Amino acid sequence: MKKLTTTIFTLLAIGALNAQTIESPSKQVKVNFELTGNGQPSYSVIYKGKEIVKPSTLGFVLKDAEALENGFTVTNYTTKSVNDAWQPVLGEYKEIKDIHNEGTFQLTQTSTNRNVNVTFRVFDEGVAFRYEFPKQQNLNYFIVKEEKTQFNLTGDHQTFWLPGDFDTQEYTYIESKISGIDHSKIDMNNGIGVKSIGKPNSVQTPLQMKTADNIYLNIFEAAVVNYPVMHLEFDKNTYQFKSHSANNAIGDMAYLQAPFNTPWRTIMVSDDARDIVGKGPQMILNLNEPSKIEDTSWIKPMKYVGIWWEMHVGKSTWDRQGTQNAQNQVGQEVIKFPHGATTENTKRYIDFAAKHGFDGVLVEGWNEGWEDWYGNWKEDVFDFTTPYADFDIKEISDYAKSKGVKMIMHHETSGSVANYERRFDRAMEVMKQYEYPAVKTGYVGRIIPRGEFHDGQTMVNHFNWTVERFAENKILVNTHESSRPSGYHRTYPNYIAAEATRGNEFNAWSYGNPPAHETILPFTRSLGGPIDYTPGIFETEMKVYNVGRDTKVHTTLAKQLALYVTLYSPLQMAADLPENYEKYADAFQFIKDVAVDWDDSKYLEAEPGDYLTVARQAKGTENWFVGAITDEKARQTEIKLDFLAPGVTYEATIYQDAKNAHWDKNPKAYDIKKLKVNSKSKLKLNLAASGGTAISIFPIK
Repeated sequence: MKKLTTTIFTLLAIGALNAQTIESPSKQVKVNFELTGNGQPSYSVIYKGKEIVKPSTLGFVLKDAEALENGFTVTNYTTKSVNDAWQPVLGEYKEIKDIHNEGTFQLTQTSTNRNVNVTFRVFDEGVAFRYEFPKQQNLNYFIVKEEKTQFNLTGDHQTFWLPGDFDTQEYTYIESKISGIDHSKIDMNNGIGVKSIGKPNSVQTPLQMKTADNIYLNIFEAAVVNYPVMHLEFDKNTYQFKSHSANNAIGDMAYLQAPFNTPWRTIMVSDDARDIVGKGPQMILNLNEPSKIEDTSWIKPMKYVGIWWEMHVGKSTWDRQGTQNAQNQVGQEVIKFPHGATTENTKRYIDFAAKHGFDGVLVEGWNEGWEDWYGNWKEDVFDFTTPYADFDIKEISDYAKSKGVKMIMHHETSGSVANYERRFDRAMEVMKQYEYPAVKTGYVGRIIPRGEFHDGQTMVNHFNWTVERFAENKILVNTHESSRPSGYHRTYPNYIAAEATRGNEFNAWSYGNPPAHETILPFTRSLGGPIDYTPGIFETEMKVYNVGRDTKVHTTLAKQLALYVTLYSPLQMAADLPENYEKYADAFQFIKDVAVDWDDSKYLEAEPGDYLTVARQAKGTENWFVGAITDEKARQTEIKLDFLAPGVTYEATIYQDAKNAHWDKNPKAYDIKKLKVNSKSKLKLNLAASGGTAISIFPIK
């Protein structure tokens, strides 16, 4: 839906071009652009009259060519104002507004006669800019060795950071001042299989910060296509951050050809934390290209169950030999477990899904090859077409179809990406033959061919290309162990979800995810796209499975319910075992009821690392769902229900922590109560330590 677009082009006298200011529509955010004395592009950012980013320079180091850093003149300057709106296929909102002012500086390097444009878009939510290399005689094919984009900050801000690891985002967040960022604080015995930290003074993006005067600041990027993911290298004394990306096996960062546009570098800023989590993802989406899929009618949200958690807790294995299991090593003893992906067990999950109204069933460990791949660099591990003998794929497909349930395919690549690409077509033919509408892909381990990183240009291209190829076959994609998303699901909305973070499974067999973890994710990982966090774990203590582990989920049961609302995804898993849901059937009702696609979202409360409260309206209905979560501190709060339709009476079912609930001492203590409410009502919420509240609100007919 396009509301209004106003475009104004301005060409100024050359002498006036070297310094310009671009304002947001509200005029609260400003970007100042200028050339330094030696002709280097520089920008700064102002928010409500305060300098947020000090003058910071831009440029590139190229291989076998003069750097594109200085010696520039501004040869043209154009401006544009945009006021548009569009409707996502799946999302947090029925409609997203795109309102910003834009300025493009056309730069020419005098000594080489090469041209580079820098385009800024200034939203009320923040600033985005990118480099554009137009088609030209003196710059055709070129190799980037280093991007030198600076973010010079104004103080020693509080940060929520992950180390700059090019292969994984599965760390727990550390909160510290910029000056306190120190990789020695990382517990490297953290359950992560592959670690590739590039530099000791590096962090990942999105980087969430808070200034001493309570301004929220976030550095991220959007529309990462044919380019590596941006991390940040920093100087803790000057508070300067600089772009830092993975090189390939021979030390090159990116192979490019003009015309080419880099990803957008983004700086979100607000004095209200709710703007970061509520408006930030919309800004990222607006910076991505519109959908390239003309017919999107086949792209549907899904709730699913599956044969997955039982391998993590030690009930079954991925392989038929009984040795590939997250819990099978107890001391010096290797315990063998039964194979999980059997025809009989899969039918049990299909029956459970059909009984409780779930859309799909995921089965991991269905195909041959799981016996000895982990930790080994093997080129040919899986063929993605051959099931184990005890998994009758046709019988299962027919049974699921008879029950009205869809099967979700699993493709673990074991990091052997070339092998996967060679077998794409055959793998998709199997999916189409047995009517699988969705695939979960995995990239555990180091990437083969050797020398590539998950966050490098080669793998970014692979992840994007995979989504495109599966879109041609009308298949939804959920990636795990991929580079973190940056809004590409607008362009290919079949990219329904991704993991790209420390997910819920780490609670099963490592020291787990700290209570604050889920309150930070909406300010970081979730900005780039839907997250397959696999919530809904009711049996929070692993000792009940008798595998010699005393690990536990670091939340209450009620918080697990609230995560279905606070962590947005149109693909949501009820991750626990069917028998655990049957044990807590009254609480399970919320998971059955909660929607996964929305017409509206209201971020009622937010503070990174502390708490989050979100209300969402289910797509095409007057039903609302509320999720509230907190960190390790118990919390009391009151929320207004003024988002409800006036004059309508609703029934609210409140799933809350019991008075004696505590994530460690009494995690499964919860209460359920029903109330009649309307738009004038207020609700008092009591959240236990690492607790939560989940509320369903239905109009009374």
